[in-house]
Amino acid sequence: MAALRLQGLKKSFGGLPAISDVSLVVEPGERRLIIGPNGAGKTTLFNLITGDLKADAGGIFLFQDQIVRFPTHRRVHLGLARTYQIITLFPRDTLEHNIALSLLGLSKERWRAFSGFSKDIYHSARGILKLVGLESSSSRLLSEVSYGDKRRVEIAMALAQKPKLLLLDEPLAGLSREERGSVRALIASIPRETTVVMIEHDMDTALDLAERITVLHYGRVIVEGTRAEVVADPRTKEIYLGH
Repeated sequence: MAALRLQGLKKSFGGLPAISDVSLVVEPGERRLIIGPNGAGKTTLFNLITGDLKADAGGIFLFQDQIVRFPTHRRVHLGLARTYQIITLFPRDTLEHNIALSLLGLSKERWRAFSGFSKDIYHSARGILKLVGLESSSSRLLSEVSYGDKRRVEIAMALAQKPKLLLLDEPLAGLSREERGSVRALIASIPRETTVVMIEHDMDTALDLAERITVLHYGRVIVEGTRAEVVADPRTKEIYLGH
């Protein structure tokens, strides 16, 4: 049983196809990398999987469940979590508050009306921050920590949901070399109980993390295979690697 299966997925904007008949299978525990030039449809594909966008046609299967018509919250309850290309955290709150929000499944609006967190929730939040090496910063405001630490908090928030499938949208974007190494190590440490699908432009780091790679171009799957197969394919070199 596949962790994620896309079947003939299609999405158009203004009559122009953004995702064109995309089909792929990701096995449980797999590390899949999705690459392609700007405008290839990578983030649109993630938005379809999460329900942020509605598909025009096709199927999305999360393990045994057909979820293409499910709202986002139902997909989350089935084990789907995601980080975003642009960090979506709450800078005026502490790191542990951000994790507690994720543990309770609270939106920012619901948190503003929330009376408070229990000691158990704070304890769990600090435990999750410890997993990503940030326990000592748990009481700091998010606005006070580095960009790389913000990335680690965002991944920690996703992991707090104990996902079966984790989508990482450019988790290394904008990081220094040292920060990339830290976040890369964090991604590599994610247990195999969680299947990981990642979009990334940092090819050297991302290729080391991936077991299989899917190349998108103009919303279509052009190449798919192992790292060696994809890097050697002349279509990859032509449309993505610039050779």
